[in-house]
Amino acid sequence: MRFGNKTALVTAAGHGIGRATALRLRDEGAKVFALDRDGAALATLEGVEPVVLDLLDADAIAALPETIGQLDILANIAGFVAAGSILDGTDADWMLSFDLNVHAMHRMIRAFLPGMLAKGGGAIVNMSSIASSVKGIPNRHAYGASKAAVIGLTKSVAADFVAKGIRCNAVCPGTVDTPSLRQRVAEQAAQQGIAVEEAHAAFVARQPMGRLGQEDEIAALICYLASDEASFTTGAVHVIDGGWVN
Repeated sequence: MRFGNKTALVTAAGHGIGRATALRLRDEGAKVFALDRDGAALATLEGVEPVVLDLLDADAIAALPETIGQLDILANIAGFVAAGSILDGTDADWMLSFDLNVHAMHRMIRAFLPGMLAKGGGAIVNMSSIASSVKGIPNRHAYGASKAAVIGLTKSVAADFVAKGIRCNAVCPGTVDTPSLRQRVAEQAAQQGIAVEEAHAAFVARQPMGRLGQEDEIAALICYLASDEASFTTGAVHVIDGGWVN
């Protein structure tokens, strides 16, 4: 199995892409630490080690390596999607976007990178988005700025540690059918006074393939980048968006 001798940690593993990634790594032989603040969601995952932790708690992140040990794979999936332009987005949305999407990821890498270096290598996969430096998306001001920072963070880590066995790559999905997206669709429908089905159709209509991405499709790319099959890949930005930015 691809990950039979590997230990991985996946953030936001309770739901969506994080959950799909944790399950795929588990099924391919990895020992998986599944991290989420939602302990009830983690309790429904079998065959993984649950880690209930709030990624906004910097001290808890710093202490985590002492609890679970060294990693071979770190998949930073957690994120927050704030809606709005620079004029109608709030300062709170801006701060939370960077606190969760960037600062927590930075702290997770800083916490586990020394152990990877001591083992002689490791793979880090960071969740960015096409809403970043890849493409400007309307009403995603804070989100896009934070996800652009993720790309910069990824390239920096890759460049600094490429000669020490560390690979760090970013994944940039387009619109993916996740619980988070379905919640945003419902909220948008309520704000616009339209049916949820109509709001959902608007998201689908902008997709060149005529459909949304699926969680398992993104998890497959994450697991490839975490595997030895991607041993010559680092500092790369991988767009997986059904052709939206083409």
